[in-house]
Amino acid sequence: MRVLIVNKFYYNRGGDCIHAMGLERLLQAAGCETAVFSMQYEGNAPSAYSRFFAPEVSFDGGFANKLKAMSRILGGAGVRKAFNAILDAFRPDIVHFNNIHSYLSPAIVEMAKRRGIKTVWTLHDYKLLCPAYSCINAEGICERCINESKRNVVTYRCMKGSLASSIAGWIEAEYWNRRRLEAATDAFIAPSRFMAQKMTEGGFCADKIHTLCNFVNPDFISNLAAETDRRPYCVYVGRLSHEKGVATLIDAISSLPYALKLIGTGPLEDELREKAAGKNIEFLGSLPPEEVRRHVAKARLLILPSEWYENNPLSIIEALCLGTPVVAARIGGIPELVHPSNGVLFRSGDTESLRNSIRNAWDLDFDYPNISAKAVNEFNIDRYRDSLLNIYNI
Repeated sequence: MRVLIVNKFYYNRGGDCIHAMGLERLLQAAGCETAVFSMQYEGNAPSAYSRFFAPEVSFDGGFANKLKAMSRILGGAGVRKAFNAILDAFRPDIVHFNNIHSYLSPAIVEMAKRRGIKTVWTLHDYKLLCPAYSCINAEGICERCINESKRNVVTYRCMKGSLASSIAGWIEAEYWNRRRLEAATDAFIAPSRFMAQKMTEGGFCADKIHTLCNFVNPDFISNLAAETDRRPYCVYVGRLSHEKGVATLIDAISSLPYALKLIGTGPLEDELREKAAGKNIEFLGSLPPEEVRRHVAKARLLILPSEWYENNPLSIIEALCLGTPVVAARIGGIPELVHPSNGVLFRSGDTESLRNSIRNAWDLDFDYPNISAKAVNEFNIDRYRDSLLNIYNI
C-alpha cells in the first residue's frame, strides 16, 4: 500500500504535526510505502519529498503577501501544480490528509478524489464546522456556524476580531462547504467521540466518520517506568493563548501552596508573566521533547484548564502514559480521557472549581504505575495501526 501523508507543516510544531510525522513512521513499520506533502518552510524536518512541497505563503507582511496567501486558500499560489507533481511521481493508493486549510488547500482533496485515489482526513480541529477553527469568539464558546449560517463569523468577527479576516474566513467556508468536502472525502477520522458528534450535528454523513483516538509514539514510551518519587509542583504544557485558560489557572493556583511550571509560548506570554509576578510560577518557554517529558514525569499533576472544545489533547495522553495524574476542564473530548482513577475534572472557566480540583487531586493517593500501564495499553500504536488499516480498506 502506498500512502501519501499530507499536513501543512512538517516539523514538531503542534499536535497535528506530531501526529502526521508519527503516522509516517507507523505506516512504514506496517510495511507501507509512504511519501509526505507539505508547504515549504525553513523549519521543516528533512524529507526525500521536500522538492515537491508547495511554495511557502504567509498571511503576514504587505498586501502582496496576503493576496498570495488568500489565493492559496482557494487552491492557487502553486499548490495544485506541486500536488499534481507528487501524485504523478509517487502514485499513492491512499492520501491521508491532516491539517491542510490556509497554508495548503482543500483543493488537493478534490484533486486526489478525481484521480480515483482513496481520501482519508484526520480532523485535528473544527475548521470543517467553524470558519475560525475553534468554536469560540469574544463571547466564549459558540456553535452558531455549526447549526446556522457561516456568515456568523463576520457578524461576530470571530477571526482575531478582524472584519477583513472574518470576511475571508466566511468566503473560504462558503467555497469549501460541507457538500463539497464530504463528496471529496472517503473517510473522516475523528480522534474523539465529541468531534464525531459535532461533525454529525454539522450535517456530515455519520457513515463516513470513524472515531479513532490518537496514539503515542513508541519512542516516547520506550523503557518507560512511571516515576513514584513525585516533586511538589504542577505542570502545564501548551500554547499560552486565551482559549487554553492559562489566566484562569494562574488565578486559581495563586492562593494555593503549590508551585506551577508553564511549558510553552504564545501571544499571551507577556501578559501572563505580569499576572504571575511574585508568585510561585515558573515560565520555562519552549523546550525539547525530552525536557518536556522529564518535567511532566516528575510532576505531581498536569493541569489542562482549556476554555475551548479540546479534541484529543496529546498533552493529556502523554502525561497519562508517564503516570502523571491530570486535572482538566470538563469540555470537548477531555472527559473521554480523564477518569477518577487518573485525574479530576472541573468546570471550564471556573476559577474556584479549578482551585478546589487542584487541592483535591493533590491530596489523592494516585497509583502512578497503574495510570501509566493503562494509558500505554489504551493508546498503543498497534491498536491504532490495526484500526487505521481497516479504515483504509473500507
